[in-house]
Amino acid sequence: MRPTLLGAVVAIVLLSATAQAQTLVATSNIIVRALDRTLDFTSDTTTSVRDSKIVLAARDDAASFVASQGQIRGAQLEAAIVTIRSQVPEAQGASDLVLAEAILAL
Repeated sequence: MRPTLLGAVVAIVLLSATAQAQTLVATSNIIVRALDRTLDFTSDTTTSVRDSKIVLAARDDAASFVASQGQIRGAQLEAAIVTIRSQVPEAQGASDLVLAEAILAL
């Protein structure tokens, strides 16, 4: 009976991990698409997030943040996250990890 129970527990853990990974990917895709839509509609007279020096300067910090799963937080990434959240309403509820991934996708 123990092998059956152990097998069931392992199966549940694997399914849970898969569901969480899919949720992160879906959330990331939503934020990236929202950022892209916002950037596409930004007029030439305003500063877009894509052209923001603050956001562009945060790419290395964003890469470190994503690679360390949120353990390494640089000052440039913090400034970029504040900038994105102030300019993109859809980014208000996004996690810092999703925003760091969006910075890398720009």
